[in-house]
Amino acid sequence: MSRAFVNEDSGGWAVPGRFGLPARDDPSFDREAARALIEAAREGNTGSAEAATGYLWGEPRLHRHVRRILKDAEAAGEDERLIRLTKRFLG
Repeated sequence: MSRAFVNEDSGGWAVPGRFGLPARDDPSFDREAARALIEAAREGNTGSAEAATGYLWGEPRLHRHVRRILKDAEAAGEDERLIRLTKRFLG
């Protein structure tokens, strides 16, 4: 994992439930896991999302969901940080 996405001063990882993830066998889990990873990186707390989702930053299995987040962010004129993070996730 890139050190750029770790907030060592955060005081620890957040409780996994804070991400509101569905059950792992739910068809929407990967989509929501991708969103959780991106949002956590935005807050400088990627480690919490990795622990909650079981996926590491850049997980290829989530790329299609992150591409959708990127497309939606660009269409909505979202802030540049979100767009940069999605592009970094995709490598």
